[in-house]
Amino acid sequence: SKLAALQLLREQWIRAKYERQEFTHPDKQEPYSAGYREGFLWKRGRDNGQFLSRKFVLTEREGSLKYFNRNDAKEPKAVMKIEHLNATFQPAKIGHPHGLQVTYLKDNSTRNIFVYHEDGKVGARAGWREQGAGDRSPALSDPQQTEGFRKRWFTMDDRRLMYFKDPLDAFARGEVFIGSRERGYTVLDGLPPSTQGHHWPHGITIVTPERRFLLACETETEQRAWVEAFRKVVDRPMLPQEYAGECRRGGGGGNPTPPGGCDIAGRLSPSSGSPLQA
Repeated sequence: SKLAALQLLREQWIRAKYERQEFTHPDKQEPYSAGYREGFLWKRGRDNGQFLSRKFVLTEREGSLKYFNRNDAKEPKAVMKIEHLNATFQPAKIGHPHGLQVTYLKDNSTRNIFVYHEDGKVGARAGWREQGAGDRSPALSDPQQTEGFRKRWFTMDDRRLMYFKDPLDAFARGEVFIGSRERGYTVLDGLPPSTQGHHWPHGITIVTPERRFLLACETETEQRAWVEAFRKVVDRPMLPQEYAGECRRGGGGGNPTPPGGCDIAGRLSPSSGSPLQA
């Protein structure tokens, strides 16, 4: 994802300088800081997976991104507040070189929409907010100690760890807030010895103030990448606005808000950990 983002940004920087000559001709520069942009993107349908052209409006004055199902619609289908929105380049997942995954909060649940534009210039400008988001190949979550592990697709967006049955799902099956070490969060290599069916050598245990979440990866490389990503988040002090996110997701990880109406709490045995439920 990050490599694709860098390639797209590099290409558009070169095109802006040499092809569009935006650096030397002010009259060719678009109003980057105008605070308003309107246009059409191809958006993936939540249920049928079909990409359809949809009108999008980005307005700084309202602090929102809106999209409309019809060109003549007076009311938007969705309103996404910029403060709760993130956009990341996802060409491989979406199947288009200019694909974007837009993540935002809807009714205290994290919602994904997938869009693309034929012009890479538009995608590069839309995806500028990418920061601290990770989208990795599937890890494994343990839904219940008696059922073993189930494969799920995990995405980490800053302090939000979300898991999906399918990478292109609109809503996460579950979500966990990962706070700072000072707040009682930590990440451990491996799984507790008491884990039933403990035959996964590349395990990860996320410890929150009230429970533990058990994950496992198929390879050591994946495990190292995830542990490094988790620890970067845990080692970073929380910002004032992040405390609200912690409260929305259960006051320190104790009872995370279930996105999409799915309970993510497993068996609540502090001694054996609390696995994610799919």
